[in-house]
Amino acid sequence: MSIYHSIIRYPSITEKNTALRTNQNKYVFEVSKSATKPQIKEAVEKLFGVKVISVNTIIVKGKIKRVGRYIGKRKDRKKAIVKIEKGQTISKFGEV
Repeated sequence: MSIYHSIIRYPSITEKNTALRTNQNKYVFEVSKSATKPQIKEAVEKLFGVKVISVNTIIVKGKIKRVGRYIGKRKDRKKAIVKIEKGQTISKFGEV
């Protein structure tokens, strides 16, 4: 496993993210919490062979969940919204 795979964990595929991808050419990834914007940009460019214009990151706080009488908390996670050049696509998202 390359260092880029440890930065980019997996793509986030939801209805809202699909709309971002089709309308604004932005892709959403779950990334390592310690990853910086330049590292994310380099990883996406190397893994998918596209030119990245911008990277925005969001830290999503874990929700408190309850199962019966036990209370727990989901892990915090970090998401990256990556905008790529017009006309380029990342085929890993189920596109043809």
